[in-house]
Amino acid sequence: MKIPFEQIVSLDQIGKGGGKRTNELFSLAQKADVKPAVQDEKKVLLLLIDMQNDFMENGELAVPNSHGDVVNTLRFIYRNFEKITDIAVSLDTHHVHQIFHPSWWTDRNGNHPEPFTVITARDVEEGKWLPAFEKEISVEYVKNLERSGKKQLVIWPYHCLEGTFGCALEGQLANMVYFHSLCRGSDVRRIVKGQKPTTEMYGIFKAEYDPTGARNDALLEELRKYDQIVVAGEAKSHCVLESLWQLVEYFAEKEEPASKIYCLEDCMSPIPGFEEATEEAYRRLSRDYGVRLVNSAEWSL
Repeated sequence: MKIPFEQIVSLDQIGKGGGKRTNELFSLAQKADVKPAVQDEKKVLLLLIDMQNDFMENGELAVPNSHGDVVNTLRFIYRNFEKITDIAVSLDTHHVHQIFHPSWWTDRNGNHPEPFTVITARDVEEGKWLPAFEKEISVEYVKNLERSGKKQLVIWPYHCLEGTFGCALEGQLANMVYFHSLCRGSDVRRIVKGQKPTTEMYGIFKAEYDPTGARNDALLEELRKYDQIVVAGEAKSHCVLESLWQLVEYFAEKEEPASKIYCLEDCMSPIPGFEEATEEAYRRLSRDYGVRLVNSAEWSL
């Protein structure tokens, strides 16, 4: 790589915007002199989950140490630039009125729940919290969420609203991702998720509960084509974790080895309060499915 790291990104601008103009990145890419991705014998996908401004440390749903995760991810991409074939980014994308936002629920006095309130099926049955929209669907959703053994319904701060700065891919990461695309001639795969108002969608392949059972099998099949899948993102405890479960379960159905999935553990962080359960879940993914847990500074493609 002929282009210095510091010409592509500015670490002191993480979470602040400050992305380069695409035409400036194109000019740099013309000087990089790297081989095109089509020549790769080993096909490697870097899957970046929800590394958006609202999950940065100054965002609406801030994940502690997310800036450090971005730094580590940027350095990993730069070190492995010609070994990463494609990059895919998921983008959590919401509207104001969704089942996990405060405006969807009220108490008997018309007050909305505070962020991080947990709403249980019992709360709904007893009238502690009343849905302001889609009453029957909302009640059934909360009941089925618990019945299926998923996480309970958490009211999150408004975040990643479509069209806002918070919804955008973090700016310095965007610099590196699109620079890679320009240099190597590969398209960035964008996976937009979370727009259905009556369900949560932590994982990138399917909702937490959907009566139709819808799942993005086309995307899952795309991922099967890669020799290695490297995963980073936010938050480790929620969207990254649920995406991994969905992926390894599909791989198990297809008898595809999950050992080709690598998690960059120093490129993802949990939401506070979920640390212990998160670490146990990753130990299970490694022990029971063969997912590899690695450190980005110590492991290379």
